[in-house]
Amino acid sequence: MDTVYQASMATPLGPLCITCNSQAVTSIEFTDKPTSIDDDVPLLAQVKRELQEYFSGSRIVFEFPLQPQGTEFQQKVWQALRGIEHGQLASYGEIAKRIGSPKGMRAVGMANRNNPVAIVIPCHRVIGANGTLTGYAGGLDKKAWLLELEGSADRLRQSTS
Repeated sequence: MDTVYQASMATPLGPLCITCNSQAVTSIEFTDKPTSIDDDVPLLAQVKRELQEYFSGSRIVFEFPLQPQGTEFQQKVWQALRGIEHGQLASYGEIAKRIGSPKGMRAVGMANRNNPVAIVIPCHRVIGANGTLTGYAGGLDKKAWLLELEGSADRLRQSTS
């Protein structure tokens, strides 16, 4: 069994808990209980550095490996989410079509809800078909903040007016 490492980091949106094994990141989650356990693990240091660069506006692509755990369907959705580029938006219906399940909007929504790698698997870039902000496990305030950081909030406002 592979060793699990964990650390937390402060962000403008509150603490994040980062979990990885020896090969890849398995989760990044918003947390109320910051803990720093394995700060000497090189992969965790890389993740923290890349997230800090993202929050400062100097990084738009993450380079560290991911290994989120989920069903085959969830994996397909999460891979499709990674195809939504920084500053872009997509609807649940668009994601459902991209993965070959055009009527699977609700299932896509559930896969988004279960996304274990916040920010990096960008479920915050998924909006309602009518162009409005819809659920986000971290809260709609965090989703709106992330979209503002990425420069896509203006398009959201235009699509809702």
